[in-house]
Amino acid sequence: MKLTTSLRSGSFFWAAPFVVLLTLVYYVAGESGPLSAYHGFAPALVAAPLMTLYSLAYATAAGLAAWESGRLVSGGIWALAPARSRFRVAANALLPVVLLAWLVVVLPAALSLGRTGTLPTMDSLRLPAMAFVLCLAHAVIGFSVGLRVHRVIAAPVVAVGIWVLVSFSRAVQPYWLRHVSGQFMDLSFGEVPAASSLIAPLLFGCGVAAGIAVLWLPIRIRALRAATALAVAAACTYGGFHIARNWDHDPPLLTGRAPMTCQGTAPEVCMPRGVADVGEVRQDAVSVVDSLHGKGAIGIPALITDRLSDGRFPRPSTASTMRADLTTATEHGDVRYAVLTAAVHFPCAEVDLVNGHAALLWGATVTGQVTAYERRIGQEQQTPQMKEAETQVRKIVATVLARPDQEQGAWFRQTLRSACASPDTADRTSRPGAGQGGR
Repeated sequence: MKLTTSLRSGSFFWAAPFVVLLTLVYYVAGESGPLSAYHGFAPALVAAPLMTLYSLAYATAAGLAAWESGRLVSGGIWALAPARSRFRVAANALLPVVLLAWLVVVLPAALSLGRTGTLPTMDSLRLPAMAFVLCLAHAVIGFSVGLRVHRVIAAPVVAVGIWVLVSFSRAVQPYWLRHVSGQFMDLSFGEVPAASSLIAPLLFGCGVAAGIAVLWLPIRIRALRAATALAVAAACTYGGFHIARNWDHDPPLLTGRAPMTCQGTAPEVCMPRGVADVGEVRQDAVSVVDSLHGKGAIGIPALITDRLSDGRFPRPSTASTMRADLTTATEHGDVRYAVLTAAVHFPCAEVDLVNGHAALLWGATVTGQVTAYERRIGQEQQTPQMKEAETQVRKIVATVLARPDQEQGAWFRQTLRSACASPDTADRTSRPGAGQGGR
């Protein structure tokens, strides 16, 4: 049967308007923030609307596949003399169903990319590709149910059941349930799903579908055919579970995947492409670094890079690479203070209030960022202990500023070390801005 004939005669004709309308409703209702927050990063723009639409795509595929399967049964197709293989007959019936389910995936992604004028990238195709394959798997599962249960019952039950199982998987524990359901979360800037986070749901969903397909193989020994199908389904689903069993709330993600624009050397300043004028940002950053370096407080880093590309898992600065919130600071006109707080980082997580603020205030004074420092301190809760500590901080800094430049730099470096509450809290990894009241 031709595709155009299948589209007109099957469930696609009457289901497509309803499914498309429901997709648009989900797209509009599920938009929790402006698309500009993703700064044109294609994988995040694609992932955001899909987060609420995976379950609809899978439910569409399974429910309509059950309906089409029931149509074949009621039409007596399987009782006719075999002119084509059963797989070919099933494929002809499922093609329009799968195309409609794929439309649920493509439409919201295309809308988000089109509204922001962003071109798709290879990384942005990872989640749609996973959803495409799982739509096929759910179509096979729904088709098999329709062979045994009347379509009037099978279609709604399968559609609602899969929608509930997939969409509510994010609200239950253990976490592996959500990771094998094919219900992926949204992505932050610079993040891309790792291969393992896609393989786990593919193994789980496709394993069931593969087991069902094995039952249609021309194996005459029924017990052997059933055992083979069970083995395939069990092996694949266990493989998906085994991969995801120890994951926490977030699946494995690759970070730092956003295209960056860099300028200058020693330090080289890098920011996400198209976010801001990197040249202007570099001027501000170099001004702060030179002021601190002139006092002997820090060395010149080889790279100052935007932390935005690290996604939800920020990485620490190192001696050669300084990580700062450049994009956020650019939006608020606060680049110098952001670079300062990145430079004032401590070798521990727990920082003494007085020493921590003293190091930050000294750096703010040297770089001309006292106003920004006072504004940030003013945003904190002003308890009597805080006010007393701030008075002590200002006395310490006034004393230090009266010393020669090299002594000030030595004091700053020593304060970064002594600001740790105890030796037990120190670690070997620098934590930019950890414990700072101004961040």
